[in-house]
Amino acid sequence: MEIKEEKSRLVLLNAEEEIGEMTWSDAGPDIMIIDHTFVDPAYRGQKLAEKLVSTGVEIARRDGKKVIPLCPYAKKEFERKPEYQDVLRK
Repeated sequence: MEIKEEKSRLVLLNAEEEIGEMTWSDAGPDIMIIDHTFVDPAYRGQKLAEKLVSTGVEIARRDGKKVIPLCPYAKKEFERKPEYQDVLRK
């Protein structure tokens, strides 16, 4: 499995096949809105969506951005993980 960063999108690949994604939009130069997280049903239960959100958090930290987790899955991850609070836009 590989996560590839594209413009405003992370793509989850399994041997070149796209099996998941997380997308975001920029709301100004310092805010990232995570609006969608998806993993193909055949690959669910492997914490792949969690890895996508975690990678998104790393990107926000790298780029000095705060995150608004609009996507229900991302919102749940931010509620469960205190280590994400440094990038959460309050």
